[in-house]
Amino acid sequence: MAGFSVDWLDLREAADLRARDVALLARAQQWLDQSSSEQSRDRQQPMIADLGSGTGSTLRAFAAGGIETGRYAWRLIDHDADLLSVASERYGAGHSLETRVADLAQPEHLSLSDINLLTASALFDLVSAEFIESLVASIASQTHPIAVYTALNYDGITRWTPAHKLDMTVLQAFNQDQRRDKGFGPALGPHASACLTQVLTAAGYTVLSASSPWLLRGNHGTAGDTQLMTELIHGIANAVQSSIEQAELQEWINFRLANVHTGSCSVGHMDLLALPQHVSR
Repeated sequence: MAGFSVDWLDLREAADLRARDVALLARAQQWLDQSSSEQSRDRQQPMIADLGSGTGSTLRAFAAGGIETGRYAWRLIDHDADLLSVASERYGAGHSLETRVADLAQPEHLSLSDINLLTASALFDLVSAEFIESLVASIASQTHPIAVYTALNYDGITRWTPAHKLDMTVLQAFNQDQRRDKGFGPALGPHASACLTQVLTAAGYTVLSASSPWLLRGNHGTAGDTQLMTELIHGIANAVQSSIEQAELQEWINFRLANVHTGSCSVGHMDLLALPQHVSR
């Protein structure tokens, strides 16, 4: 699995926090607090496992949503020990926090048997349908109910202003690139939320969803928005360079960069909350 730098994760943080659906996050906390599994009572703190946690963005999202994160035990799971080290430095004090380096591509070997809520941020569009099927089978087979909260799954919709004639061509090529194997088998890309909904529903979950797009603006946004749009333009161009004639692609890059301070960009995502049906009140 390809890694992500701390700089990139920090750069996208503000956009991620703005994008998350507030109501769905609050519902996830509500379920967690209502959960009465034996594991919670024994530990006295419900356990949240954050899969592909990076530097702890989901923990920060809970805190930004007004949730007292210290009320819960956190298990941050990632393949990148350096990112987990940053998370420990940032949140080791004041939290019941453990970090685990693991091969995320093998969900059957992850430490999930004692958790109450499984979370993930911007992860499932990188994985395959087989990965989701294996992960859901693993959590659904536990003797106590485990809910799933996953945010910021890319949905394949990106809109720019001002428009350029190549926007749709670039988007189609980018969405095709999103289906490449990212280390988990052929990636779902924009189809991740639909696959999650189908597999979780079949496993007996009630699935709630909400749109959570990045809304990035130039002059009317923040310096972080402008920098993020710039990185996004370069990242998209790099992903589609083998699919679009170089001169045309360079024209698109130049146009997009020339308008980054006055234009805008919307990148679509979906948030999902899956609740075991017999306790999904």
